[in-house]
Amino acid sequence: MTPDRDEILQAVSTAVLAVTRHLSVREVLQVIVRSAQRLLDARYAALGVPDEDGSFAEFVAEGLTDKQWEAIGPLPRQHGMLGAMLVEGTPARLPDLREDPRFEWWPKAHPVMKDFLGVPIRDGDQVIGIIFLANKRTKGGFTEDDQNLLTLFAAHAAIALTNARLYERGRELAMLEERNRMARELHDAVTQKLFSLRLTAQAAATMLDSAPDKAAVELDRVQRLAGEALAELRAVIVELRPAELDRHGLAETLRKHVRMLDRLQSARLSFEHDDLPDLPSATEVVLLRVAQEALHNTLRHAAATHVAVRLTHEPGKVTLVISDDGRGFDQAESRGLGLISMRDRAESVGGDLRVVSAPGEGTTVLVEVNA
Repeated sequence: MTPDRDEILQAVSTAVLAVTRHLSVREVLQVIVRSAQRLLDARYAALGVPDEDGSFAEFVAEGLTDKQWEAIGPLPRQHGMLGAMLVEGTPARLPDLREDPRFEWWPKAHPVMKDFLGVPIRDGDQVIGIIFLANKRTKGGFTEDDQNLLTLFAAHAAIALTNARLYERGRELAMLEERNRMARELHDAVTQKLFSLRLTAQAAATMLDSAPDKAAVELDRVQRLAGEALAELRAVIVELRPAELDRHGLAETLRKHVRMLDRLQSARLSFEHDDLPDLPSATEVVLLRVAQEALHNTLRHAAATHVAVRLTHEPGKVTLVISDDGRGFDQAESRGLGLISMRDRAESVGGDLRVVSAPGEGTTVLVEVNA
């Protein structure tokens, strides 16, 4: 049955509103794919945005369970029909995908797809992605009207991608400006205070033998200046709370970070989380920073193929776990500053950090905090 005009307009409206409502490109693309799948009555739908390394920077799909995704394995490469569409930049509407000479192969666990409709996503003359549907549920396969409607969705996907890229550039500029501002704050406030403290301490040292009373006065001044410097430094550090935590919360901020690393690194990274209670600001910052430090150490040293990040909640406790299948290490011989820093951070909010590792057996970093 052909969708009526109101249904089409509603689906397109949902996609357009998603562009303005969400800052996450993946969320926007998921809305577009889900709308296209439902409107065109397809069993499978997907949207891919290529990267520069022959894979996909973003790839969202509907119709597959998490278990099926896991069985299929890594994201598709730019080969076969997907690669051909990126190069040719033209729509493809086929009664049986497998009979097209551009089709190559699927992973063993990949579902069988027959009738196929794919449309390029364009930004001007550049093909920046593809959206495709497979296995139309109603008989007869995809029609020319279906192709026209999917082309409309592709246009909105292009808007979403352009919007997300502009947002990311703006955020990078904002972060750079914030780093410059913090540098000025440190220089103008804390650095000058520490310079005065150093001069006062030197003056006290020269008076210890000849004028101990004056030296004592200077040492009192050193103590006061040190307290003022510490207070100003703490004030600056409080402002370093990532803006993403206020905007998205801990779970979503960490999910975005893990997803970014998954795109950039050869290792496969995954993230799972429970519904979290409201946590103190300092606790959220600690959990985020410990996770970032642990992931940095893992990706730099562990040679892992899979890294799993989990945030769980049970009454009175939130637990962060970062585990990998890498080379592991001998804890008795490790005195890395990263581990010391993570442990200090956890203890600063009354938490506890444990590391479990052995050569050849991977590493697990576990942090528990009160909730």
